[in-house]
Amino acid sequence: MALSPAVALTRELLRCPSVTPADAGALGVLERTLAAAGFVCRRKTFSAPGTPDIDNLFAKIGTGKPHLVFAGHTDVVPPGDIARWRFDPFSGEIADGKIYGRGASDMKGGIAAFVAAALDYVARHGAPKGAISLLITGDEEGPSINGTAKLLDWAKGQGEIFDHCIVGEPTNVNALGDMMKIGRRGSLNGVVVAQGRQGHVAYPERAHNPVPAIARIAAALASCRLDDGTAHFSPSNLEVTSIDVGNPAVNVIPARARASFNIRFNDLWTPETLQARIRELALAAAGATAIELEFAPCNARAFLTEPGAFTELVAKAVEKIAGRRPELSTSGGTSDARFIVRDCEVLEFGLLNETIHAVDENASLADIDALTAIYGLVLQNYFEAP
Repeated sequence: MALSPAVALTRELLRCPSVTPADAGALGVLERTLAAAGFVCRRKTFSAPGTPDIDNLFAKIGTGKPHLVFAGHTDVVPPGDIARWRFDPFSGEIADGKIYGRGASDMKGGIAAFVAAALDYVARHGAPKGAISLLITGDEEGPSINGTAKLLDWAKGQGEIFDHCIVGEPTNVNALGDMMKIGRRGSLNGVVVAQGRQGHVAYPERAHNPVPAIARIAAALASCRLDDGTAHFSPSNLEVTSIDVGNPAVNVIPARARASFNIRFNDLWTPETLQARIRELALAAAGATAIELEFAPCNARAFLTEPGAFTELVAKAVEKIAGRRPELSTSGGTSDARFIVRDCEVLEFGLLNETIHAVDENASLADIDALTAIYGLVLQNYFEAP
């Protein structure tokens, strides 16, 4: 069976077992493909204490404005129990009109679609009247420290100025074209520890039990309505994810009890204002029990790209090819768009997300080709339209 350029490139990328932080040759595949078409490619490795070194790719063709950048990641999550897969997760097998493999949807298929679209555009039109760039990282599924954020800083140091960005994350829920992300909620993790005094359950007056306090705190945090949402964001939401005492004995009052929680928050909050509100709620619920409250460093703030000319250009391309108008959404988890929004307008549009991170992750061949056509129309209208 003859494969389209996008599907063939998807398969080649899938055969690179690039489980984060390993590259396994995936960036080399892209570098060779893009360089052969005239893109100037730069590989950059970034490091930080306590984190793995990460290889990244910046590729560019053209100069000046407008400058459209495509962002994506070649790293993938582990496949899990390989015995449960229909095919080897790193074989790129094709069956029933789908290509199977870890990363097929998230997001090697999206990267291949954009590369194929860009190569076709350059083959037909030559270098654009402006610039096309690709920011490809190997750290999106990892700690996201040595990837997109540092690659953006490096590019800025090279004098690169981006006007607009498409992140090829899998955004569609039921059918290609049903959803485009114009923002993302922030994510904040925290732990609250209630301090008690250990003792025998038969002599409670000699101890102080922290368990009732941690239960009250968890209930107060989980039941608090932080806000009512905004025009583009749902209400912020806190989930208690763990309550731990670490007490194996039934006749001992424990000395400490802790609860972990995560908050997905909208653009009404910053991490700082949200931390202050959570501290207020926890202290009120703790009563006479002393507590310690800690928050993990947050690099996932809420952001929004206001709908405008760029979102309309992409939405029209989606509608033209896919036959449906995409919903403009801010749902889901975080993505590297949270770093890119500091430098330019950014939106996300890619394949379906139905099988991402799951056994037998796959992507429809027809969807990969349709996504290639959508990206191609975006490029055409971005650079050629009056």
